[in-house]
Amino acid sequence: MLVLSRRANQAIVIGPDIVIRVLDIRGDQVRIGVDAPRSVAVHREEVAADIRQSNEEAARLGAVAPLDLPKPGK
Repeated sequence: MLVLSRRANQAIVIGPDIVIRVLDIRGDQVRIGVDAPRSVAVHREEVAADIRQSNEEAARLGAVAPLDLPKPGK
């Protein structure tokens, strides 16, 4: 893991098109901004864990029922 120190209004660049910027520091909380393409999913860790768990459960249960389409010509 790379560990970096940043101050308010400083940024970290990831690849050619993702920028993480420290917006504000108040006590023990840091506000950050993430500038990334729409194709890149950006979630808080706990939200990402919930999404991953939901996806795993859906895959395990086969949650997507196959479509019962009419046969051609009927």
